[in-house]
Amino acid sequence: MTDLLDITHAHMRAMIQSFGCLDAVAASINARWGSSVTKSTISKKLHGVLDWTQKDIVAIEDALGRYPVTGAQARRGRVGETGPSGNLVVLTGIVAKETGEAISACLIAQSSFEGGDRARAIVEIREAIRAMKHAEHRLLSEAS
Repeated sequence: MTDLLDITHAHMRAMIQSFGCLDAVAASINARWGSSVTKSTISKKLHGVLDWTQKDIVAIEDALGRYPVTGAQARRGRVGETGPSGNLVVLTGIVAKETGEAISACLIAQSSFEGGDRARAIVEIREAIRAMKHAEHRLLSEAS
């Protein structure tokens, strides 16, 4: 479960950075749910003092149109799943995208003193490995 929490925290940190400021994050959550979240609350969640709620995750993901935490939660029970099958060109594109993101995250982590940047790099590396394993599985299934 710690891995899922680390992954969630890394994704949330990356999404929060996309907003540019904590006020914008709080405003998005408040607009979505009619709550009264403040930038102080968001700061505490970023620093691990408070946990992210499902409402936080949904509001932030919906505002950005990206769903990395929801995706990680959905994949949680799918150990050993073969992943996307089909065209190797599509799988190759997924591998290229994921490895590019992993490389970028590693370079950011190398020059950063933030633990969240290292966690984000680990998440990206795992996603790249998963994409490569899916492509490998596809090739192996053709050979048999």
